[in-house]
Order: sequence, then structure tokens, then C-alpha cells
Amino acid sequence: MFGWEFPPHILGGLGTASYGLTKGMAQNGDMDITFVIPKPWGDEPKDFARIIGANCTPVAWRDVSWDYIQQRIGNVMDPQTYYNLRDHIYSDFNYMSTNDLGCIEFSGRYPDNLLEEINNYSIVAGVIARTVDCDIIHSHDWLTYPAGIHAKQVTGKPLVIHVHATDFDRSRGNVNPTVFNIERDGMTHADHIITVSNLTRQTVIEKYGIPAYKVTTVHNAVEPLSEELLNLEAPPGKTSKVITFLGRITMQKGPEYFVEAAAQVLSKVHNAQFVMAGSGDMMEKMIRLVARRGISDRFHFTGFLKGKQVYEMLKASDVYIMPSVSEPFGISPLEAMQMGVPSIISKQSGCAEILENVIKVDYWDTNAIADAIYSIIKYPAMYKQLQEQGLEEVSKIVWKKAGAKVIDIYRNLIGQQ
Repeated sequence: MFGWEFPPHILGGLGTASYGLTKGMAQNGDMDITFVIPKPWGDEPKDFARIIGANCTPVAWRDVSWDYIQQRIGNVMDPQTYYNLRDHIYSDFNYMSTNDLGCIEFSGRYPDNLLEEINNYSIVAGVIARTVDCDIIHSHDWLTYPAGIHAKQVTGKPLVIHVHATDFDRSRGNVNPTVFNIERDGMTHADHIITVSNLTRQTVIEKYGIPAYKVTTVHNAVEPLSEELLNLEAPPGKTSKVITFLGRITMQKGPEYFVEAAAQVLSKVHNAQFVMAGSGDMMEKMIRLVARRGISDRFHFTGFLKGKQVYEMLKASDVYIMPSVSEPFGISPLEAMQMGVPSIISKQSGCAEILENVIKVDYWDTNAIADAIYSIIKYPAMYKQLQEQGLEEVSKIVWKKAGAKVIDIYRNLIGQQ
């Protein structure tokens, strides 16, 4: 598997989904999974997958001691793996910028030179493909499609690409032609394509010209909560109802509709607080919009939350809202439901295909969003019904079932060889 994020160091839903699916597949047994990321930090879970860092994979020869190597890369790779990779250097990359271990540096994030890192990642993938035996190559999202294609060319093994989103989702239709071409190239070279929703499947078929037989939907899921998270308590002395938006503050997520709905609710209700948890390129714009609507005293921006912080925020919430303009799936409503938080989601989201015990609205209909918020916080019976039935529903949406569907796709591809 080629990915770009892996917990606990994640910047969005891609890392959460990659982790959940990988663990769910391992729970089905008979799996040996190697997960490649640009830059591991050493504290990634390793109990169900072997983690390899592209930044620890030598592409040019440097003869240094293992003690020195260990100082440089810490505990992200064992010596045998490192030397196996070094033994499979297949060309002279000294003309590239490599460090004193012969490895290409990666940021582990989404830097300004992202396209350069994507290209370098695909080069490293060729080295890894020569030494890690595999039956299937699986690439998560567009950043890793070139790596998957290169690994397929080196090994001749089937390539599965996993479409977590397309640029049509991220850009509201103002597609970047470079990204579009990378996405389409990955889809064309893939032996099979997995999408996270039927909504995304239709985009792949209609916008990228991919035959329908080649594309299968495997909806995302959630991990069962740990005892620590299950036992989280709401903040003491809470007197206001808390309504939360949690996600990237970008145009794809529709944050302005959340603000407009908040203004409507706060014109009627005074014991309510609205929270926008996350970060993104629209944050300053949203701060200004909140100020113009005159609701700054009851509207809060937390910045980016991760790990346990996410669940602490949800535990403090009475309503969760995802007003996404285009959401391939959307795992966060499932996480909110796990914490017993009634959820309002846009009809334009992939998770709307499988969730019943939520309120579904058009993202642009701020009147409907405001009405739904008001109903949940005003009528205890409605709150309780959404809470209890939501908990029951989400308990059945687990990664092990999603993993089994992916394994079936693998078996079909291997059987066709």
C-alpha cells in the first residue's frame, strides 16, 4: 500500500481512512501488509502493518554504519529492511538531492512543492517494489497514483487505486488540470478502482471516462471506540447547547453555510454556542463573516484538533453539522454518532448513502439547517431518538466489513492473472 498520511500524524480524513481500512483488512486474517508513507515519525502503530518510509529508502549509495543510520532514522525501520532496500538500488540518483544516507527528503505534509514530492515518491516506489514481495499494489488517493503505477511497471502486479476524493470535490468544479491528469492517469493504469461512495463512483465514471465494470464502491467505516474514549465526560458546569462544525475550513466543506445557519439560530436562542473546529484557507474569511453577523460572542474557533481532542470536542457537543458542498464520504458524522451526538449532514455527501438516523439537508439550505439545529436543541425527545438510534446504527458500520470487501476485490484480480 502507498499512502500519504498515517496516524497519529494526520491532517485530514485520508489518514484516518487508510488506517481504518488497513487494520480492518488485517482483522480478516491471511494478510501481510506493507504500508509506505513519505515520512514516518516512529510512533505509528505497527501491530497490523509494516511501515516503510520513503524518506528512509536509499536511492543512491552511501556507505555508512548502522549506528549512524539509526541516529538518523530512529526506530522507523529495522536494519535488515534498510539494507534490503539499499541492495535494490537500481540506478544512479546522485544527480538528485539526497541526504548522507542516499535517501530523498520528504516533508510528510502538503508542501508548496507537492508535485515534486509526488514525483520523488514515485521514484522511491520503484526501489521498494524491487525488494518487497507482493500480490497486490494499492494506492490511496491521487498523491500516490504515480507511485502505484511505477510499482506496477516494476513488478507486473495488479494495481488497485483508492479514490478518497477527486479534484471535482476539492475545487467545486474549478479543476486543476495537472491534478486531473494525475488522477485520470492513475485510473487508466489501475486494474481496479475503489471509491468511497456511489457519489464518487459516478464522478469517476462520468468525469474521467472510466468503464463502470472497473469501479467498485466500498463505503468507509469507523473503529470501535477505546475504553478511554467511551469514558470521556462532558465538561462540568456546561449551561449552553454546543453546536459543532469539525473539519477543514475550506470551500469543499461549506463553512459559510454553518455560519449563516448559526446566525439564524442565535437570533432565536440565547443559550447556544457555535464551534468551528479545524483549520484551512477560509478561516480568516469565516472570522470576518462571524463578526459581520454580530455573533462573535457566541462563536468559537478552536484551530486544528487531532486524536483525543476530536472526541473531547464531540463529547462537549449537542449537535454536529457537516454542511459539505461535495463530500466523497465524510467519516466525522460517524465519529459524532459514536459519541452520542445527533448529526446533521448534507445530502451531497457519500455517508448520506448509508446513514439513516441523521438529518439530511441540502448544504445551501441554511433555513433547513437552522430549523434542524433548533429542533434538536429544543425538543429532548428528538435529541434522544437521534442519539440512541444513531449509536445503534453506527455500531454496525465497522472497518472489518469494509476490509473484507477489499480482500474480495484482491482475490478476483489475482484469480484473473
